[in-house]
Amino acid sequence: MAVQTGDTATSEAARGPEEPPDTGSRHRLTALQGLAALSLDAMASVAYGPEAVVLVLAAAGAHGLGFTLPVTLAIAGLLAVLVASYRQVIAAFPDGGGSYAVARTHLGRRTGLVAAASLVLDYVLNVAVAVTAGVAALTSAFPALHADRLWICLGVLVLVTAVNLRGIVDSARAFLLPTAVFVGAILAMVAVGLFRDAPVSTAASAGHASALAADATTVGALLLLKAFASGCSALTGVEAIANAVPSFRAPAVRRAQRAEVALGALLGVMLIGLSVLISRFGLQPVEGVTVLAQLADASFGHNAAFYVVQFATMVLLALSANTSFGGLPVLLKLLARDHYVPHVFGLKADRQVHRHGVVWLALVSAALLVLSGGDTNTLVPLFAIGVFVGFTLAQTGMVLHWRAEGQWGKAVLNGFGALLTGVSAVVVTATKFQDGAWLIVIALPLLVALFEGVHRAYGRIDERLGVGRIPEPPHRVRSLVLVPVSSLTRVTSEALTAAVSLGDEVRAVTVCHPDPEDQALTEALERDWALWNPGVDLVRLPSERRSLGRPITAYVRELGAARPDTRVTVLIPEAEPERLWQRLLQNQRGAVVAHAVRRDTDAAVCRLRLRIRASARP
Repeated sequence: MAVQTGDTATSEAARGPEEPPDTGSRHRLTALQGLAALSLDAMASVAYGPEAVVLVLAAAGAHGLGFTLPVTLAIAGLLAVLVASYRQVIAAFPDGGGSYAVARTHLGRRTGLVAAASLVLDYVLNVAVAVTAGVAALTSAFPALHADRLWICLGVLVLVTAVNLRGIVDSARAFLLPTAVFVGAILAMVAVGLFRDAPVSTAASAGHASALAADATTVGALLLLKAFASGCSALTGVEAIANAVPSFRAPAVRRAQRAEVALGALLGVMLIGLSVLISRFGLQPVEGVTVLAQLADASFGHNAAFYVVQFATMVLLALSANTSFGGLPVLLKLLARDHYVPHVFGLKADRQVHRHGVVWLALVSAALLVLSGGDTNTLVPLFAIGVFVGFTLAQTGMVLHWRAEGQWGKAVLNGFGALLTGVSAVVVTATKFQDGAWLIVIALPLLVALFEGVHRAYGRIDERLGVGRIPEPPHRVRSLVLVPVSSLTRVTSEALTAAVSLGDEVRAVTVCHPDPEDQALTEALERDWALWNPGVDLVRLPSERRSLGRPITAYVRELGAARPDTRVTVLIPEAEPERLWQRLLQNQRGAVVAHAVRRDTDAAVCRLRLRIRASARP
């Protein structure tokens, strides 16, 4: 029973000495870095927000497109309300959490979980939508890559994940230049377009059929409301900074507020500027050509500047998934603190990285990409519903917050914002229900139920462990340590040395199978044991079924029944080679014994791993 050969698990000691985690400010964000790391989703939304408005209003023909600017101004007004609201959320909840923190405090635990679930769904979908949208822009420019779009999506996801595993500051530095290029290109396009004569048609839309309804002339309130709700997709990501306040350098609140205001200002200017250009140039939705491409062509002409805008948009769309990698791990940390997700999500690695949250987000997003085949249209109907729910709950909570402080003006402002985002959530859900939004309607309560289930499980564990109660004073009991062995090696000697140091009584056990070869090996071990004479008895455990764990667990139960006042510990010695590839050659007998003892007995299990260094000599 060569238990000493061990399994492939890596212990803390086997990794050798490590530097302590660096908790300094260099692994936290400045206001500018926060803008680059946490606002890519919101910045990239200008690529599809104005287009969403135009596509809805086009149903009313040219007359309907005349309402593009008023609808956009209404969206910009809501943006201002949201920025003001989340600026106050940052101050009131410096530990992060955004909508979840506000709703939990002011609207109750269950409502807080609804806000958390909506944010989790939004963050996960944002990654999938962002990556597929960016890759869709790439395959539109290079059609030959269309068949490989799924692999390209997964490659982009791996890239963004790898950068975030190095730390949020590194991701901010890596994505600062693409963000600056995109914002600069959009602002330059708006500035040039305002002083350029409106073209009759653009090269980008030449040869493409117009999607404008020719016979529609009336614009009803429902159509304007639908256009407003669709355009509000440009507001996704506004909440990310409030969710990740602890990621900023001190003073974290002030820096996060500056980043939030800068995001609102830039996003508002870009949305209004693009809307003005749409009205000025009289652009119409064209099949196969984005509105942003038409605006770039109308402002710059079909030259190098046009391709800079397109390339910058493509890159930023793909990288806007980084917003989720900055916000969701912090949210999961807060949920872990409140016992709604596994506590492992609250752990931090070096460079202040919530590594488990990053990896989990990447895996779930990869599954979504595979299931959707890298198709943007499959995922878009599911997008933005969650964030509207979060917006509504956050602003409703802030209404109660301001009312408690007697500031009715701010309460009315947040109440109006909550009304608008709530209506938008209902409209978007209703209009996109048959396109896949029903999945979100189902997933949201299921996720809340999952949170509740985890919380109940932790409650039961705490009750059994007596958490919060003063335990009994420690007292000494007699201890018996069992050491499974199969041969005489240095590992055996080290294991017995540890065992006699831990227990009042030590027994070595070896499992013997009925075949003659194994019988001979066991007899040889017993002879060698008698000659070695370590002062520890060797007990033979017969096994008729060639089982390894069952004979040991049966012996442990027998000892427990005969000696109920004795604490039994099973110490499993395992050798661990220094090289990773050598560990792959090992058997899993130590793991088999440990699993059997934990499953079938109440004995304590200790796995003693002896590191075998390459330079060691006999």
